[in-house]
Amino acid sequence: MELAREPLTCQRDAFELPEDICWLNSAYMSPLLHSVSHAGYEGVRQRGQPWRLTADDFFNPAEEVRKLFSGLINADNDGIALVPSVSYGVGIAARNVPVQRSQNIVVVEEQFPSNIYPWRELASEQSATVRTVSLPQGNWTDAIVDHIDDKTAVVAIPHVHWTTGAQFDLGRIGERARQVGSALLVDATQSLGTLPLDVATVQPDFLVAAAYKCMLGPYGLSYLYVAPRWREGKPLEEGWLNRANAADFSHLTDYCDEYMPGARRYDFGQRSSTILLSMAIASLTQIADWRIERIEQYTRPLIEHIVARADELGLWHPPIHSCSPCMVGIGLPGTSPSDLGKQLAKNGVYVSVRKNNARVAPHVYNSIADVDRFFDTLQQITAS
Repeated sequence: MELAREPLTCQRDAFELPEDICWLNSAYMSPLLHSVSHAGYEGVRQRGQPWRLTADDFFNPAEEVRKLFSGLINADNDGIALVPSVSYGVGIAARNVPVQRSQNIVVVEEQFPSNIYPWRELASEQSATVRTVSLPQGNWTDAIVDHIDDKTAVVAIPHVHWTTGAQFDLGRIGERARQVGSALLVDATQSLGTLPLDVATVQPDFLVAAAYKCMLGPYGLSYLYVAPRWREGKPLEEGWLNRANAADFSHLTDYCDEYMPGARRYDFGQRSSTILLSMAIASLTQIADWRIERIEQYTRPLIEHIVARADELGLWHPPIHSCSPCMVGIGLPGTSPSDLGKQLAKNGVYVSVRKNNARVAPHVYNSIADVDRFFDTLQQITAS
């Protein structure tokens, strides 16, 4: 039995984050861990000396990434594909999930475009409907469940809404999707790495997450989980690395129709980047060591403090019970200048401004002092 581990303390020193920078913007992009930067530099050196590369380097690092990522979500290694982006992963799902005329695809209001455009295109091709769940006054999970019916072919949603920070109950949504025979695709980009997620519980058909936000990894790589029933599907590209004989470089022109096992058929071409995979291994190893549960325990009090400061100023935010530990959107004062984001940045404070909201997204490199600095700076700018 594993012994309980001490709570995390602030990990700022582990990141390439200058002391004068208040970075509350992990939902945009995370600063890199020193270990991830060093791994990337080593990947560049390795790529610059190709005589150091062997056939094993095209496969072993990718398998290590699969193993590390699957461990974070309680999946099997065979269920993980390496893709370049969330839109690529969503595209794989859209290519393989059958959608018929008169069926619907459920999404939520102001969802990130990468999880919208493929479904709009598919709906147009099949004379289906994209059914958008509007931001409700009450519980958003209830509203999503209410929009799923026996005509629903796909439920394509995030785990955490990318502008408000509202968290959806994937267990309930997944259960309802299975009741009606609908596929469930989850975009976990804004949550995974901070918020625990167990695919054995949620049972998504597809789950995709970009590496460069709260997963603390490189830009240009994403992770795709594929449920067993979809692992015999059609990939977006027919790459040689995906084939059963790929490791035998001397016989690659003995063309092979058989794919590598599991979700590997969905890997993107040139997935064996020494730079991306080295950085991914370093970031995933660190997250596994910290444990996502402990990261959540660290960031949730920061979110609660953000909400408390917003309440002091009378600023809107989602109900506290629906707030994720990843980020929270707060309404901006009516006196906010149109270039608020730039003015905050001039003061060394960084959040994302989305329409009339500021998206505040802390991570383990932040502290209560960072939150206070943001609100104090906001007050100074909007009062002037």
